[in-house]
Amino acid sequence: MVRRAEVAAVDPLARSVTTTDGERIAGDVLVLAAGSRAAPPRADGAEAHAIPLYTLDDAGRLRDRVVGRYREAAAAGTVRDGELTFVVAGGGATGVETAGALAEMCRGALRVEFPGVDPAGSRVVLVGHGPRLLKGFADHSGGYAAEVLRDRGVEVRLGVGVEEVGPGHVRLGDGTRIDTRCVVWAGGVRASGVAEGCGLPLGRGGRVDVRPDLTVPGFPGVLVAGDLANIPGPDGRPLPQLGAVALQAGRSAADAVLRGLDGAAPEPFRYHDKGMMAMIARGAAVAEVGHGRHVVRGRPAFAAWLAVHAALMSGVRERADAFVRWAWEALAPSHRAPGLHLSEEGRIDWDEEAGRSDDPGA
Repeated sequence: MVRRAEVAAVDPLARSVTTTDGERIAGDVLVLAAGSRAAPPRADGAEAHAIPLYTLDDAGRLRDRVVGRYREAAAAGTVRDGELTFVVAGGGATGVETAGALAEMCRGALRVEFPGVDPAGSRVVLVGHGPRLLKGFADHSGGYAAEVLRDRGVEVRLGVGVEEVGPGHVRLGDGTRIDTRCVVWAGGVRASGVAEGCGLPLGRGGRVDVRPDLTVPGFPGVLVAGDLANIPGPDGRPLPQLGAVALQAGRSAADAVLRGLDGAAPEPFRYHDKGMMAMIARGAAVAEVGHGRHVVRGRPAFAAWLAVHAALMSGVRERADAFVRWAWEALAPSHRAPGLHLSEEGRIDWDEEAGRSDDPGA
């Protein structure tokens, strides 16, 4: 039986959930795998003026906003302060990939689509709070990412965080002010709020602390998997919030349910670490694969990145078609601008810097 509904409350003792329409669903086993959400921004004004980047809608909104800025600059015949400056807050994989993609858009399709806009007026600034990019990767992988981004025109600022986001600027922890009308918040993720307030033991990142077999101490018949769980790794520290961890933990949780039907105890979850990878820009990526974390960089890593994402799709034909199409578009790019239907919400009121912006997310 499958039910499509939004969960409003969880009762782990009764192993039940209540949906937003008031329906209560109970079972012999409760498996929580509600994933994660964008972490709340820590900078003042970020929730009002920055664009989070977690969902497909967020990505579409950002793309529309960037092209909208170029369209307004072309209509005005001039680039005003901060109009084509794009600030990305976060030096992890999401921030790195976003900064690289923005640089590609500014240097490629947008430059061709809006030839009257001076390309020298555009800036992409990546701000990372840590001493290097791509925390969790090897030091030289983070260094390679910074080098590639700088070669593509991205200004990389490390060791400093974003302290304030206004309707037309950001202020960094060292006092630097950057005029901008588009701030992207890529500051990590936090567990879904499904488990909040239901009595389950919460730990780092709002995630549920679980045993190695994904069960929860004190709550028989409850399993938690994926980004919602702090799953202890071999060193005792929680496993990273990666798709590979979630997929494998999901299979382990399903196996535990089946074993329970036969009266057997669940087996400990053993994560098979296949490595990590991050796309930096067109034709450039970094991958750390295998137990020894063998490092692959550049075009081979980029091709591997495309192949892995295509492999996650369902259907052999769909995977093959997607890989060929993505590879062709990535390695032999056209000069067409993105086909977008832009709303009027992207227009800027240049006189409202002192007050609250009417441009949501600007």
